[in-house]
Amino acid sequence: MIKTRIIANKWFRSVLFLIYDICMIQICSFLALWIRFDLSTKSIPSQYISAVKSYSVILTVTTVLVFALFRLYSIMWSSAGIIELESIVAACGTAFVVQILGMKFLEVELPRSYHILWLLFLTASVGVSRMSYRALRQAGRHLGRKRNVVKRIMIVGGGQAGALLVKELNGSDKAPGVPVCIIDDDRNKTGKYMNGVPIRGTRQDIPELAEKYNIDEIYIAIPTITGLERKKILEICQKTKCSLKILPGLYQLMSGEVSISKLRDVEIDDLLGREPIKVNLDEIMGYVKDKVVMITGGGGSIGSELCRQLTGHGVKRLIIFDMYENNAYEIQQELKRNCPDLDLVTLIGSVRNTNRLDSVFKTYRPDVVYHAAAHKHVPLMEDSPNESIKNNVIGTYKTAKAAMKYGTKHFVLISTDKAVNPTNIMGASKRLCEMVIQMCNSKSSTEFVAVRFGNVLGSSGSVIPLFKKQIEAGGPVTVTDPNIIRYFMTIPEAVSLVLQAGAYAKGGEIFVLNMGEPVKILDMAENLIRLSGYEPYKDIDIVFTGLRPGEKMYEELLMAEEGLQGTKNSRIFVGKPIQMDYGKFENDLLRLDEAAWNETTDMRELVHQIVPEYHYQ
Repeated sequence: MIKTRIIANKWFRSVLFLIYDICMIQICSFLALWIRFDLSTKSIPSQYISAVKSYSVILTVTTVLVFALFRLYSIMWSSAGIIELESIVAACGTAFVVQILGMKFLEVELPRSYHILWLLFLTASVGVSRMSYRALRQAGRHLGRKRNVVKRIMIVGGGQAGALLVKELNGSDKAPGVPVCIIDDDRNKTGKYMNGVPIRGTRQDIPELAEKYNIDEIYIAIPTITGLERKKILEICQKTKCSLKILPGLYQLMSGEVSISKLRDVEIDDLLGREPIKVNLDEIMGYVKDKVVMITGGGGSIGSELCRQLTGHGVKRLIIFDMYENNAYEIQQELKRNCPDLDLVTLIGSVRNTNRLDSVFKTYRPDVVYHAAAHKHVPLMEDSPNESIKNNVIGTYKTAKAAMKYGTKHFVLISTDKAVNPTNIMGASKRLCEMVIQMCNSKSSTEFVAVRFGNVLGSSGSVIPLFKKQIEAGGPVTVTDPNIIRYFMTIPEAVSLVLQAGAYAKGGEIFVLNMGEPVKILDMAENLIRLSGYEPYKDIDIVFTGLRPGEKMYEELLMAEEGLQGTKNSRIFVGKPIQMDYGKFENDLLRLDEAAWNETTDMRELVHQIVPEYHYQ
C-alpha cells in the first residue's frame, strides 16, 4: 500500500513538471519574440508568428524528449543541488542546439536573437520550477519540524564533514533536529554561511552561543582531530547543558560515510586526551596463525575481547576456558554468530583444578595460552585473601606447569599496575604471578611473559559501570578521595598490547604500557555526570567515602629496580626481570598453597615474606 502510494506520488510530480514544461516551452517561444520586437505585439512580423506556430509541436516534442533524456522528470528535486542545476543547464543547452538544427533543416526563419532569448527564458523557467519545489518542500519540512519542537543543533567543525552533516540535517524529513549554527577555529570563516547555516565563532564561544541559540545538542564533526584536541573541545562543551555526539574518525570522511547515523554518543574514553594505542596486526598474525590458542578466563572483559580480536587472524582452533558458565556462554554465542567457520571449543573448568587442566592441555595441546583468569576486585580480595592466592597465584602456577608439560610455545600472563609496590593482597598476588612466570621461563622452552597495564575502562568491576549505575539511580556518585588518580586504557587497547607482547616476547619479560598522564577519578566522575546531561553537585551529588583497605592514592607501572627498555612500539616498554632464588621461590609457593587451603589467618604476612615490597595494614 505504502509502496503504491510512493509510486503514484512520483508519477504525479513527473506529470505536473511535464505539463509545466510544455506550457513554458510555448510561452518562452512567444516571449522571446515579444522581447525581440521591443515588447510590442504589433511590431512582430506576421511571418515570424506563423513560423513559431507551425514549429510549436516539433519544438515542444523535441524539447520534452531532450529533458527526458537528461532525466529531468526522474530527479528527486526535493534534495537537488549543484549537480541537478548542471543537468538543467545541459538539457536546455542541448534543446537549444536541437531547435537551431531543426529549424534550419525545415527552413523555418526566425531572428538569431530569438534563439538566445528562448534559451535564457527556458533555462530560467525550468530552473525556477525545480528549485522552487525544493524550497517549498524544505520550508514545509522546517515548519513541520518546528511544530514538532525538534532539537536545535550546533555543529563543531566547518570543514567537509560538517558541511555533509548540515546538508543531511537540512535535507531529511527524519533528521533529529535543525542545524542552528556552526563553530570553527578559523576566524576567517566567522560570519560566513555554510549551506545556509551561519558560522558564529570558535570553540571558546561554544558556551555563550549554546545559551544564546538555545542549543539542545552539539555534534563534533572533525574526523582528523587528535585525542588531546578532542578532549579540550569536549571539556568546553561540557560547560553547556547540551548532549554531545561525535563523528568517530577520518576513515568515514575518506569513504564518504559521513552521516547522522555515524554519529555516536561521547564516551568517557574520549576524555582521556591521548591517541589510541596502535598495533601492527601483521606482527600478531605470525605467531597465532594456524595455531591452537587457549584463553583462560575467556568469558571475562579482557578474555572475551581477546577472543574477538583473535578470530580475525587465522587461528587454527580457539579454546575458551572459564569457570563461569554464563560468561563463557555469552562469548561462545557471539563468536558462533559472527564467525561461523571458527573452530571454537568452549570448556568450563577452574585453573585451581590440576586434573582438569591436565586433561584439557593433553587433549587440545594449545600452542599459545593467554592467562586472563583471575580474581581482581581489590576490596573483595581484602576480605578473602586466601581465595586470591588460590585462584591468582596457585592457579597461574598450575596453568603454567600444564603449559610446560604439554609443549605450549607462548604463555602470556595478564598482570596489573597494582603489582608494583602492592598495598593490597590482589596486587601482591599478581606480583607473585609475575614471579611465577619468570621462574617457569627459566626452566622450560615455553616463552613466558607478563603484560602489565592500568585500569580498563568499561571492564567488569571498573569505576565507569559503577558510576553509570549510580547516575541512573539519581546519585550520589561515590568517589573514595578527591585526589585519587589512576591510569586508564580501553579494553581493545589492553588486548592489543597483550597480543603484541606475544609477538615481541623472548621469554621472561614484563611488558608495560605507556598510558600517558594519569586521570583523577573525581574528574572522570564529574565528566560522566555532564555527559549524562546533568550538572555535578547540583543534579547529581558526589560523595567521598575514603580510601578502602589496601587501596593506593596512585598506582605505579614499573618498579624502580626493573629498569626500562623500549620496543618497536613507542607505547610499549619492557621491564627487566628481578633476580631471585627460583628454587626457594617454588618452595614458598607450595607453602602458600598449603596455607591457603588450610584457611590460614596469616596469609598477608606469608606473602610479605616472599614479596617484601608488599606493605599491608
